[in-house]
Amino acid sequence: MTVMTYATLFLAVLAETIGTTALQASQQFTKPLPSAIVVVAYAAAFYLLALTLRSVPVGVAYALWSGLGILLIALIGFVVFGQRLDWPAVIGMSLIVAGIAVIQLFSGAATH
Repeated sequence: MTVMTYATLFLAVLAETIGTTALQASQQFTKPLPSAIVVVAYAAAFYLLALTLRSVPVGVAYALWSGLGILLIALIGFVVFGQRLDWPAVIGMSLIVAGIAVIQLFSGAATH
């Protein structure tokens, strides 16, 4: 993947993370501003993910997008919302990080 592809994918992850954080803050879409942020952020996330698909197979792009999103949301959940994870959750997320590393370091499928 090129630097631009990585940047686009990272922006997609960032937009998805902002959307998911706003989803929690919207309190089931009862607060207008966070609800609007959810819609805009998810639209941006999917658009940027679609751009990434020009040069990365959908399975690889989605694995990276969702895996990194899970990790960022878990971190935000801990820092912003005070949500705690148990050891099985931490181990599972560590396996996600390991999977992302294997894809990036060893897989030839990361590019078309």
